[in-house]
Order: sequence, then structure tokens, then C-alpha cells
Amino acid sequence: MSALTLRLSESPRQRIDLSAFTPDRLDGASIADIQAIPLWVGNRQVATGDLFEVAGDDVSDIRIASNSDRLDSIGAGMSQGRIQVAGDAGAYLGRGMRGGEIHVSGNASILAGTGMTGGVIRIDGSAGDFLGAALPGDRRGMRGGRIEVRGNAGDRVGDRQRRGTILIAGDAGDYCGSRMGAGTILVLGKTGANTGFGMRRGTLLLGHPPELPPTFNDNGEWDLDVITLLTSSLAELEPPFGTLPQRGKRVRRWLGDLGYGGQGEVLVWS
Repeated sequence: MSALTLRLSESPRQRIDLSAFTPDRLDGASIADIQAIPLWVGNRQVATGDLFEVAGDDVSDIRIASNSDRLDSIGAGMSQGRIQVAGDAGAYLGRGMRGGEIHVSGNASILAGTGMTGGVIRIDGSAGDFLGAALPGDRRGMRGGRIEVRGNAGDRVGDRQRRGTILIAGDAGDYCGSRMGAGTILVLGKTGANTGFGMRRGTLLLGHPPELPPTFNDNGEWDLDVITLLTSSLAELEPPFGTLPQRGKRVRRWLGDLGYGGQGEVLVWS
């Protein structure tokens, strides 16, 4: 068996909803079945075979060759298998994902990992705003799993996050960890304004001193064994995350947001 491969016939003018293409939904489908699947393109539906060249038969291993950032909802709701995107991904990457793995070699747009409860998303490039955050109107964002970003991330990373881990090798934008209820966000680069705004619980582990709201309390420097536990759990990952145990466990600690209960913590390597 060979991986099921989708290659865009031409760059789309409108956004394409690819939520139909997950190992769960394609189980048992033939090539003819897959080519006939209707996909939303803007406000109309078009057969998959009119948009993509389709090859291969292993629906547990899906590969998408993309030269466009207009392919939305890749891996939405998937619970098993693997999706690889050679190029960029659009909005809502891994929305509601429950398991499996998504690997994007390029960049991802807004709201990657929103509502995910399990699985792994790896983005070799950068991610847009609201990474792992809640959809507008939702009370909870990411609730499990792991997101790895080798580049930078936009504003509102982890907004309303409830569980899970977000790892960012580069910088993050404003309001990183805003309204966070639980989980862990690690940023090795710099963060923007109002980091941790509205945090109730959860942990931000940072490589550089942040710009915090005035409602955070500086607790000084600590040697925390929990840092060793966290970084050791990442040792099997590729650098830079796999080499974090070398940074040690000494951090400066802030607690907040005091305006929202003050049980969140922001830790910065000394």
C-alpha cells in the first residue's frame, strides 16, 4: 500500500474545506469514492477529483501537496493515523483533533489546534493568531494533546486553553496565555505585550523575560523539580525541544493574574 496523496491541480481562488479528509472518514473508501467526495469551495461544492490529483490507497497515511494557504480544516476531528502537508496549511488545522499526528512542513494560518483534545500537531514553519485557542464564542480552547511550532506564533496563543502542551521555538505575539485555565505553554523566543493576561491557572515557561500585566506578583528565583519533569518528557523530540533538559531547573517565578484568582504561573529560565 502507498500513502493516499492529494496534489492541487491549480492554486485555488477560494478557500477549500478539507475536513472530509481524515483517516477516520476515509476508512474503506476506494480511489473512485475519494475522487467523488464533494468539498466546499467558498459557498459551492466541487468534487475532489476536479480539484486534486489523487493517488495511493493507504488512507491511514494522507499526504497533501499544497502550494496554497487556502486549505482549511485539515485533520479536523481526526482520532488516528497521520496527515503530512508538504507546504502551507490554512485555518483551523487539527480543529477538534482527538488523536493521530499532523505534520506541516510550511506555515499554518489562524486557530491551529483549536478545540483539540489529543494527538500531535507539528508545524515546521510559523503559526498564525489564536494557536490552540478557543473559537469565538467558545469557552474552552485546546483541551489536550501537543502542538509544536519550530518558527514563530501570532497573538493570543493558548487563549482559554484548558489542557495540553504548546511548544514554540521562536517568538509569540501579544496576550500569550490569555485567559488560560490549565495546561502548559513553552516559548523559547520572546513574547509580546500583556503575556498571561487573565490567567486563572496553567503554566507559561519562557526563555526571555516577559511584559506582564501589573497584576502579577514576582516570587523571586526558584529551583523547581517540575521543570526537570517537563523537559525530561520532551527529551525524545527533535531540537530545540529535545535539548531543553540542559537548561536546568532554576527559574524566576511570577504568580497571577491576581485580578482573576492569581493561580497561574509564569516561569522564566534564569
